[in-house]
Amino acid sequence: MKKKIDTETVRNTAILLTAAALVFTVLVRFVNVQPIGPNGSEVGFASVNKAAAEAIGVSIFWYEISQTLGILAILVCVFFAALGAYQLIREKSIRKVDRRILALGGLYAVTVFLYVLFDKLAINYRPVLENGVLEPSYPSSHTMLSLVAFGSVFLLVRRFFAEAKPRRIIGAAALVLLVLTVLSRLLSGFHWLTDIIGGILIAAALLAWFAWLLDRPKKRRNKKA
Repeated sequence: MKKKIDTETVRNTAILLTAAALVFTVLVRFVNVQPIGPNGSEVGFASVNKAAAEAIGVSIFWYEISQTLGILAILVCVFFAALGAYQLIREKSIRKVDRRILALGGLYAVTVFLYVLFDKLAINYRPVLENGVLEPSYPSSHTMLSLVAFGSVFLLVRRFFAEAKPRRIIGAAALVLLVLTVLSRLLSGFHWLTDIIGGILIAAALLAWFAWLLDRPKKRRNKKA
């Protein structure tokens, strides 16, 4: 019974986070929209974003840190993608690939889809020009992708390792990288505050659904048994 309650709690959390991400995105698009960005670009929650941008400023140091962490996040995704491809080639059937890896592949696919979608929607534009170009900034795709990569490692580690020591070490490292990514991207000044918050909310919703999927297959097997 405890497992059922836990699974339902995770599902309900995923639903609430998804709703929160959707509502926040709509609010960013329509609330307090003012032309405070470069080239007169309009930004939602203008008062809050302007105050935060002026307080934080722009830091190339933190920008470079965030870029390095972004590369590390991509390498994490490449590693798991290669692991899934290896299992598929070895087993010659997608049904025999580890369900956790398949769920992770689905998580990555949805994340990439959202990355492309928001790039086309262009809800907000960056507070700074990059190479003279005004680029979409909501949500912070860097934050979203990195949190999904490091957050998924944190969720997977307890399922891949039986020993407590590697679980603690890898899990702690993933959490540190996750927090450092958010901080470095915020302090870089290359995104509005609401871009970072939006990236966190969307990534949290995706990770919650991923956590639910990780436990759901196990629940079905127990039911059949």
